[in-house]
Amino acid sequence: MLGVIKIMNIIEVDNLTKKFKEFTAVDAISFQVKQGEVFAFLGPNGAGKTTTIKILTTLLKPTAGKISLNGCDPVKNANQARHSFGIVFQDPSLDDELTAFENMEFHGVIYGLAKKVRRERIEQLLKIVELWDRKKELVKNFSGGMKRRLEIARGLLHHPKILFLDEPTLGLDPQTRNHIWSYIKDLNKEEGITVFFTTHYMEEADRAADAIAIIDHGRIVIQGSSNELKEKTGAATLEDAFINLTGKPIRQEEVSGLDRLRQNRRLFRH
Repeated sequence: MLGVIKIMNIIEVDNLTKKFKEFTAVDAISFQVKQGEVFAFLGPNGAGKTTTIKILTTLLKPTAGKISLNGCDPVKNANQARHSFGIVFQDPSLDDELTAFENMEFHGVIYGLAKKVRRERIEQLLKIVELWDRKKELVKNFSGGMKRRLEIARGLLHHPKILFLDEPTLGLDPQTRNHIWSYIKDLNKEEGITVFFTTHYMEEADRAADAIAIIDHGRIVIQGSSNELKEKTGAATLEDAFINLTGKPIRQEEVSGLDRLRQNRRLFRH
């Protein structure tokens, strides 16, 4: 008789809290992400989503609570945790004055990949995202969609177990967005990589996510599959469920774009 295969949680968050002086940005949230899962973390601007992601990716330290990424505590072992994940930031992080290949090569050197392994992996990933024929071109000549594809390939170069995607298709046309998600889903299946993403396009979360958590005012308000969220709220669409749970008022940004860029860059300095 065959045994039951138990799927492990690759991300575990337990009572995570982050305070900025008197303001509580994240308020004792708990959730888990299964290995190999595509997980959507949704919320309005200012809900605590950005702060949570920064803690998970070692850009911020929590005030309280516990986190585990691939069995590692990112607070105590930041460098080890960074080897477990790749990240595609919302703000551009490529060097426009380098070629596609040079951007990949630089990233591989930072992560200490052996030259032979690095070169083989670069070729493999650039072919997957259909940029191998453009590897010698300067990134500044790439379209927004091409840059996004390159960032995804770069984030996967060091064989991470988890890929964080912060608004991966922001500002892209529908055709390019569909292509990006096709690449992400293929990589999820082929490499068994866990995908943790944020988006304001509810149809993306509806189509792509195996599980969803919605955060608002620093607290997780609901978790489950898209169908479960719609059933629990009596909504016809995920967007309707989201609005029912979080309200209609327009929110302010949690942090400015400049602050995000500054904090993102710290990841590569340490």
